[in-house]
Amino acid sequence: MAERWLGTARRIAELAKMHQRGQDIVGRLPAEDVRTQYHNDLSPLGWHLGHCAFIETYWLREVVLGNNAITATLHGVYFPDLCEKAARPELVRGRERLLEWTSAVHKENLTLLANPPDHMRQHRLMGADYLLDFLIQHYAQHLETMHYVLAQRQLRLTGPWTPNSTLTPASRGDEAIHLPAGPVKIGCDEPYAYDNEQPRHENWRASGRIAVRPVTSAQYLAFMEDGGYRRSELWSEAGWAWLCHTRVDCPALWRRSGPSWYEVSAFGPRDLEPSAAASGICFYEAEAFCHWAGAKLPHEFEWEAAAQAGLLQDTGQAWEWCANRFHPYPGFRPLPYEGYSSPWFDNQHGVLRGGSEYTLAPIRRTSFRNFYTLDKRHICAGLRLAWD
Repeated sequence: MAERWLGTARRIAELAKMHQRGQDIVGRLPAEDVRTQYHNDLSPLGWHLGHCAFIETYWLREVVLGNNAITATLHGVYFPDLCEKAARPELVRGRERLLEWTSAVHKENLTLLANPPDHMRQHRLMGADYLLDFLIQHYAQHLETMHYVLAQRQLRLTGPWTPNSTLTPASRGDEAIHLPAGPVKIGCDEPYAYDNEQPRHENWRASGRIAVRPVTSAQYLAFMEDGGYRRSELWSEAGWAWLCHTRVDCPALWRRSGPSWYEVSAFGPRDLEPSAAASGICFYEAEAFCHWAGAKLPHEFEWEAAAQAGLLQDTGQAWEWCANRFHPYPGFRPLPYEGYSSPWFDNQHGVLRGGSEYTLAPIRRTSFRNFYTLDKRHICAGLRLAWD
């Protein structure tokens, strides 16, 4: 029992760190920026902080303890399916009120977790610290998204900027690892794993090759300079339609400065590192780069098996698009509620693996599955090549 409590205490401390990170992000900003929606696909920073505090309180108090005194009037504000993104700026509390409320709620919840009543300990969601792990990971995901919001904010703040070095194109690079055909174990059965990672199961892998490293900024520039955004033969029909509609010609956070390029991060403009993973591209752009390079995107199972074996380098610089759509594993069971993953098994969402510079440790695991629709490029996403 003492050993289990030590694990629980560490998790409570980790959740407290998440709380502080969210408070710090919002507390550093001018009051008006907390309620601003900087991108159509992103909620205001203040909404994310309030949502995390609400979700934590909803599960701990309304679901586990049956007490909705705090949450009953907030469902229409902080449940995403009950409140469209465009409506959220008007619903966000002012910065000081928001910080005060979330800080108080966080403190109360941490106290409750440290000294739970017996009937709370016995709730099925509390077993093996499942709910605590779920809340930590949920917070980590929103903290990453808050950094995406900060990057969009920086785009509005950043005027002309001159990089310290000039990015030059590089060859695509063909250093790859052979993946022999055979059975591989996919997924995770640990209590902390999300429902879409479960159950762990065996899958047959065809032989092929996968790149040692993700596509770099210098390699992506070579694609751009070779007319990658102008050559329809490189794009799928859906991808070309998307390109004609958006008329983009570079990754989402890249900006030109004279003969060179730089990127805008959550912390401001910076040089593009030639050997760092390219990011800020959608599935269609990743797919077009593969066609240009004579390659393909890896299936997520190829990616996971290679990552499990320690064969992939430079993972975690950018989420990496995979070839397949988000789907349930054989024997999938929804948890902690029916609609957590199930609505997104719609053949419209692609899978991304690995993590980004903004991804925190609780969700940096080889089995973790990120997912977005194929057109999304506000995320820190890139690609890795594969070949049959």
